[in-house]
Amino acid sequence: MAEQMFNGFDHTQYREEVEQRWGREAYAESDQWWRSLDEAQKRGFQAEHAALQDAWDAAQRSGLPADSAEAQEIARRHAGWITAGSRQAQPDPQMLTGLAEMYVADDRFAANYTREFASGAQYVRDALCTYARSLGSSDQPTG
Repeated sequence: MAEQMFNGFDHTQYREEVEQRWGREAYAESDQWWRSLDEAQKRGFQAEHAALQDAWDAAQRSGLPADSAEAQEIARRHAGWITAGSRQAQPDPQMLTGLAEMYVADDRFAANYTREFASGAQYVRDALCTYARSLGSSDQPTG
């Protein structure tokens, strides 16, 4: 159940994997951030993810292209959600693209974006990759 992805969530089970992919510092920073949240903040973070899932589904249901202004606004929100626990104002474009690719390649992630559409993870990936490319352009708003 993707809607309940964080219920009983124990991020420490992924420590080794995170450290291998992104390094010890990335895990430690994320761990410190998550532990610093009170229960209401954790619920808010989870609620924003559920709202993003709903928004992605609605965009696909409406037939919006992944590079449409509406989908790019969802991608901007999604990128903000991703960087909530970091010191970055916006995600590194390369990191965002890598994570977006992982949404398709890793079934654990893909399950969060395929609630209504089998192609949901691909749609989210395409929108996030488009957004990531815009982060490298100085003429694009960043949020």
